[in-house]
Amino acid sequence: MFNQPYFPVPPPLPPPLAPTSKSTQTGGSAVVASGLGEGQRLLSRAKRGWVWNQMFVLEEFSGPDPILVGRLHTDLDVGGKNIKYVLAGEGAGTIFAINELTGDIHAMKRLDREEKAEYTLTAQVVNADTDEPLEPPSEFIIKVQDINDNPPQFIEGPYRASVPEMSAVGTPVTRVTATDADDPVYGNSAKLVYSILEGQPYFSIDPNSATIKVALHGMDREMREEYLVVIQAKDMGGHMGGLSGTTTVTVTLTDVNDNPPKFSKSLYEFVIPEDLPIGKMGGKVKANDRDIGENSKSTYSIVEGDEQGMFEIFTDTQAQEGILRLKRPLDYESKRAFTLKVEATNVRSEPSSGGPFKDSATVKVVVDDSDEPPIFSKPMYLLEVNENAPINTVIGSVTARDPDSSSSIVRYFIDRHTDLERQFNINVDDGKITLAKPLDRETDMWHNITVTATEVRNHSQISRAIVAIRVMDINDNAPEFATEYEAFLCENGKPGQVIQTVSAVDKDDPIQGHYFDYRLVPEMLNNPNFTIKNNQDNSISVLAKHDTFRRQKQEMYFLPIIVTDNGNPPMSSTNTLTIRVCGCSKDGIVQSCNVEAYVLPIGLSMGALIAILACIILLLVIVVLFVTLRRHKNEPLIIKDDEDVRENIIRYDDEGGGEEDTEAFDIATLQNPDGINGYLPRKDIKPDLQFMPRAGQHSGPNGVDVDEFINVRLHEADNDPTAPPYDSIQIYGYEGRGSIAGSLSSLETASSDSDQNYDYLREWGPRFRRLGELYSVGESDRET
Repeated sequence: MFNQPYFPVPPPLPPPLAPTSKSTQTGGSAVVASGLGEGQRLLSRAKRGWVWNQMFVLEEFSGPDPILVGRLHTDLDVGGKNIKYVLAGEGAGTIFAINELTGDIHAMKRLDREEKAEYTLTAQVVNADTDEPLEPPSEFIIKVQDINDNPPQFIEGPYRASVPEMSAVGTPVTRVTATDADDPVYGNSAKLVYSILEGQPYFSIDPNSATIKVALHGMDREMREEYLVVIQAKDMGGHMGGLSGTTTVTVTLTDVNDNPPKFSKSLYEFVIPEDLPIGKMGGKVKANDRDIGENSKSTYSIVEGDEQGMFEIFTDTQAQEGILRLKRPLDYESKRAFTLKVEATNVRSEPSSGGPFKDSATVKVVVDDSDEPPIFSKPMYLLEVNENAPINTVIGSVTARDPDSSSSIVRYFIDRHTDLERQFNINVDDGKITLAKPLDRETDMWHNITVTATEVRNHSQISRAIVAIRVMDINDNAPEFATEYEAFLCENGKPGQVIQTVSAVDKDDPIQGHYFDYRLVPEMLNNPNFTIKNNQDNSISVLAKHDTFRRQKQEMYFLPIIVTDNGNPPMSSTNTLTIRVCGCSKDGIVQSCNVEAYVLPIGLSMGALIAILACIILLLVIVVLFVTLRRHKNEPLIIKDDEDVRENIIRYDDEGGGEEDTEAFDIATLQNPDGINGYLPRKDIKPDLQFMPRAGQHSGPNGVDVDEFINVRLHEADNDPTAPPYDSIQIYGYEGRGSIAGSLSSLETASSDSDQNYDYLREWGPRFRRLGELYSVGESDRET
C-alpha cells in the first residue's frame, strides 16, 4: 500500500510521466513507493514482474530540519523478513538519506532549485545479512519545486544615458533590464513590472519594456545638466508580496546650439603705439556662449570701419578670443583713431534656428605717438661719378626727415664698415656726399655704402639707407698688346709671309666699343724687313718683306708698334714685337732658333755640354764644403780672457734735451675749438688703415656745444672699423675760450722768450700785476 509523504505546501499535480525503466521477471512481489497521493501515483503492475516509475515533487527549502520526501515499500516486507532498503544516485547519502528499515527518504540539506532542479536516484531491496539484491534496482526522480525566493536584479546597473536638451516629450532615453533567478514557467515568481521611484516629472518608464522616456517639455541643459533616476523592478507581476530590486540611471542632457554668442562689453577701447610691428597683437575681444563644445565656438571678423585695411582679427580657437593685429603700419601724424565694428558668429548652427547666431561690438583704437627714427626719401640711392672727378667733388645727396610731430634736426653719417677705405665723406647737416680719394673704375666699378640718419634730440633713433655709387668710365688707359708676343721667322720663308697676328686690349670700356689703330713708329715706317696689315677686326698681321733672313747675320729683330684707341681724347702706347729667326723644315716647321748650333763641334751636342758643366759645378761645391768643415774643426773652444762676457761692464750716460726737448710727451690732445681738430690715432691698437683727418666742429655764436662735441666723437668711435673688440678709454683734450687773453702757453709759439713783452700783464689788474713783474724781472736778468 502507499503512504502519503509530508509537503509544507501542496504542489499542483505534475503531468503524467512515461515509464523510464523496467524490471526483470523475478519471483516475489515488487518494491512500491508511496508518493503524492492517489492522483499523483503512477504505478503499473504485472504478474511475476513490475515496472516502477515515480517522481517526487518537493518545494525548495532552506532547512535546517530534515524533511520527508517519500517512502519506499516492497511486498517482500512481510512476515519479518530480514531486508533493507538501499539508495544510490545523485545526492544519495549527502543530500538525501533513506531509512534502511522503513524506506523513508529525507532531505538532509538545503534544496535550491536555482542550483539544481532535479535529482535522479536509484532504490533497491537487499538482504540485510548478505547484501544480496532481492529485486532489481529501480530509478526515480526528485524534482525541486520553485518558490519566490530570489528578488529581481539589474546586472548591468548603474546606468548612464544621455538625451539632447529641449527634446520632445516621449523621446526614448535608454532601456534597463532586470533578471529574476526564479522559474519563469512556474507561477509569477519571475514576472517583472518596472516603475520609477525618483526622477519625476522629468522622466517616465514603460512598466513592461523598461524603456525610459522624456516626460517634461523644454528641459534646458544650461539650467540643469544631469538627472538621477531610480528604477524599481518587482516580481509576482507587481502584486503584494513580491520581491523587488532597484537601480539608478544618470541621465545627462547633451548640448544643442540654442544660445547665441554675447560680447562681455559693447565697447572696447585699445591704445596702440604707432611703432607696433606688423602682425603684433593690439588687443583682445571675447564673446561668451552658454553652449559648450563645438556649439560654443565662434569666429571673429571686422565688418565696418577698416576701409584702409589697417587691421585684421584672428580667432584664437583655444581661448575663443578675437586677437586684433596690424596689417599695415600706423602713422600718428596721419590718423590718430579708428572705430571698428567686430562681429562674433557661431561656427555651427541648428537647422531649426534659421541661421548661425551672432553678436557685434564696437572697438575704438587710439594711436599713441612714438618717437620714430628718421625716414629717408628713398630706401636706396643711385649716384654716378666720373673716375677722374677731383677730390671734394659733390657726388650727390641724401635726405631724411623726422616723421614725428615735434620734428628733430637730422644728422648724417657714413657707416665706415661699408667704406673701410674712407673713399667718401658726407656733410652731417645736409647729407651731401663728396669724394675723399681718387677713383679708378678699372679697380672698383661700384661702391655700395650705407648712410645713417640720426636725430639730434635722440641719438638712439637711427635709420639707414643704401647708396650705390657707380664710377663712370673715362678714356684714361692706353691700349696694349693682349699678350707678350714672340714671333718666329723661318730663314727659308717667302716674302709676304705672315709672321704673327697681333691684337690689343684696353682696360677702358667705352659705350660704342673699342676700335684700335696700329702703326709702326715713325722711324720704322721705311722698315726694309717687315710691314703690317690691318685685318679689320682690331688686329693686324706682321709680314716679312724678303727671304734673306739668316741667323748668323742677325738672330733677333725688334719691331715697335703704336696702338691707339678711339677714345676722347685718344690714348696710345708703344708695344714691341720680338721676332726670332729660326731654322725650319721644308714644311715650315720651326726646328732650331739658336745661333750656337752652327759653332758647336760636330760630335758634341748642347745636352752633353750642359751635363759636363753640371759635373764641374758639383765638384766645386764639394771642395768648398770640405775646406769649410776643416776650418770649423780647428777653431778653439775656449773664449779669450779679454772677450769673457762675465767680465764685461757696459757704461752709458744719457742726458735729456732740457726744455727744448718736446719729443718726450704729446701735447696734441690740447686742442683749441677754434683751430682745426686733427685726427688722433688710438694708443691702444695699431690701425690697419689710415684715415683722413676729420674737420673740426664749428661753434655757434654762443660758443661750442660740448654735448654735441662729445656725441659726435662717441659716434665716430662706435663706427670706427679699427676699434678693438674690448672697451677702451677715449681721451679728448678740450680747451675753452673763456679768457680774453688767449693762451699763455709758449709751447706752441714760434717766438723765443726774449721776443715776448709782458708789460701788458700789469694792465689786467692786481691779479696779473705780480705775474708781469716776475716776467719783467726775468727779462732784465737775462739782459744782465
